[in-house]
Amino acid sequence: MTAFWKRKSGGAGSTVVGTGGPGTPAEKLRLLEEFEKSGKGWFWSTDAKGCITYISQSAAKSLGRDAASLHGTRLVSLFVQEKDESTSTQAGHSERTLPFLMSMKNTIANAELRLDIPDDEVWWSLHGRPQFDADGTFTGYRGNGEDITEERQSRQDASRMALFDSLTGLANRHHMTKRLESILASYKAAGRSCAMMMLDLDRFKQVNDTLGHPAGDELLKQVAQRLQRIVGSNCEIGRLGGDEFQVILPDMDDRGRLGELASRVIQMISQPYSIEGSRCVIGTSVGIAIAPYDGVSSGELVRSADLALYAAKGGGKGQYRFFSNELKDEAEERRMIEEDLRDALAKGQLEMHYQPVVRVEDNTVTGFEALMRWHHPARGPIGPGVFISVAEETDLILALGEWALRTACDNAAKWPETVRVAVNVSAVQFASERFPKVVASVLANSGLRPDRLELELTETVFMGDRIGAEETFRSLKSLGVRLVLDDFGTGYSSLGYLRTVPIDKIKIDRTFVETCTEKGSNNQAIIAAIVNLAAALAMETTVEGVEALDQLSLVTAQGGTHVQGFIYSRAISPDAVLLNFERGEFRIEPSGPQCYRPNRRTVFRRIGVIHEDHRYEAMLRDISRTGARIEGMLNVPEGTELVLDLGEGQLAVCIVRRSNDAQQGVEFEMPLISDGAGGFCTRHRISPYALAAAGMPLTALGPGASQLALNEGSRSARPAFMQVETSGTKGSRAA
Repeated sequence: MTAFWKRKSGGAGSTVVGTGGPGTPAEKLRLLEEFEKSGKGWFWSTDAKGCITYISQSAAKSLGRDAASLHGTRLVSLFVQEKDESTSTQAGHSERTLPFLMSMKNTIANAELRLDIPDDEVWWSLHGRPQFDADGTFTGYRGNGEDITEERQSRQDASRMALFDSLTGLANRHHMTKRLESILASYKAAGRSCAMMMLDLDRFKQVNDTLGHPAGDELLKQVAQRLQRIVGSNCEIGRLGGDEFQVILPDMDDRGRLGELASRVIQMISQPYSIEGSRCVIGTSVGIAIAPYDGVSSGELVRSADLALYAAKGGGKGQYRFFSNELKDEAEERRMIEEDLRDALAKGQLEMHYQPVVRVEDNTVTGFEALMRWHHPARGPIGPGVFISVAEETDLILALGEWALRTACDNAAKWPETVRVAVNVSAVQFASERFPKVVASVLANSGLRPDRLELELTETVFMGDRIGAEETFRSLKSLGVRLVLDDFGTGYSSLGYLRTVPIDKIKIDRTFVETCTEKGSNNQAIIAAIVNLAAALAMETTVEGVEALDQLSLVTAQGGTHVQGFIYSRAISPDAVLLNFERGEFRIEPSGPQCYRPNRRTVFRRIGVIHEDHRYEAMLRDISRTGARIEGMLNVPEGTELVLDLGEGQLAVCIVRRSNDAQQGVEFEMPLISDGAGGFCTRHRISPYALAAAGMPLTALGPGASQLALNEGSRSARPAFMQVETSGTKGSRAA
């Protein structure tokens, strides 16, 4: 210690060491020694070459060394050196590295340095001033330091809390917003794309309500872990709050890949969770938007993804949806549907139709599934997938469910005693304490024999309050009604339900039937396995969604005894049901296409058709993954190559395979993909960056045509085909 402070007699800044009372050099030395021993800080000095001439013993201990052994060691060698010339401080300013400061003989102030200690992280804050003798010759450094490891960790923790969600460890809303803004700004300059997914958990509130908030917190942690396993490491995942999550996917614009990823996310999130000994089943809905197609700025992209998410939830939940300009009024539309649904229920505007369940052995109708229909006086037919999901988000579902039960039982009471009626029960309705009493009241008022009523339940009724669910099952079975497990095989633990719940019938989901006749499909074996399992458990089975004769043959060959699907009949009115029974035993002969083909969606909208340098207007009549039917151009030869402009940047190259007068059947060069809403869309679209390069403003794609910039110089050439007037198009000769 004495060597640190002693100077040559008469030198600049010399200090004479002596003895004496308070204020003397000896007293100062004792104070400095006490300060070193306190561990609050230490001292150091170097010679002109930067080698240590003094260092406090407490500092040396941090390095696992003795102070004397460090003499002659270069000070900078104690620390992990930065690769760059500068490093960033906590305040975000650029700061020179220690070797640079010492070489320039600059003052060292608050230099935060990490010690070069293997398998440990210790940080010092270093201060020092250059020393010069009377002649101005640099003699080295003197300074002090302190251990800031804990302080630095606290700062990092505070910084992390400002950027990350404390519950799941994912990025929080603030971090995700900043990250998205940064990505979009840099990608805009480079002409790159970026996709975003917005996720909202379905039925999460029920977990909180039945199992408590700690269980809800644990569920959110497990959801975050699953998302991290599914989504690639180059993607950003954040929790925005509550049960809402966001995923940023850089350099993604292939809607085929995005749809597949969204499907995997929905599938994985929907698998059961084990929470504090209870079993939970939730789901998720996903909205997808892509920059720059659906938004150029952060705000635009988030709004687009939110609208897509809202549409996915409105479509029945457990779905994904791509953004489309058609979704902009969806929120207002659902609000209006809710108001109108209340009026419809009060004014008796809802109807119940019935789809036959047929015994394939003799084509006899043995039962019906009750299906709600709503023909809005101004809007026309509104699908149950739309208005039931609205009802489930409000208090309407209980009233709607009770109306459905009463109406179906009243109608079925007029049918033959051997014919049953099946009524769908929502998870919200099933969870109501009043539900068994409502069923008992409906049976008593209608006079329907209890075993003629089938309650169709999905796996969602089994989540949450297990004890309450078991009590409801016991109450329903004591009434004598039959329980049916609907959509069997689409969940992840159906066998467990069969073991613990008194199920009378299994309905095999239509998704297994759709592709059962395709080459290489294993759905045939799955159907056979479910049928055999049900038979072993003394349960009945009904196969849903059979539409073609080849499907019917396969289902029958695998042991299926009862079928429900368009091959026999769509849902029919109560009057039609009674009329058929009045004619005698109700039998239906199967009628449909010989072979199943992928769904072709009937549409009716104007599109553009491009051939060479000319653009025609046409009407799109129907569309599938592989082709479409258009109308509006006269006598187009088979084999002609066309480009369909489906709007919003979607161009589909196709070949005319059939042509009859003004109608053409075309085959797509590249199959379309699902848009998540039962329709189809192209994998890729015209990039707004490409349009901007052609002189157009850089904006998200708007509705309507793709605004192709055709070669104006060749527009004077004679068009190859005549555009003709069709329903919904204005006829004119192409110019």
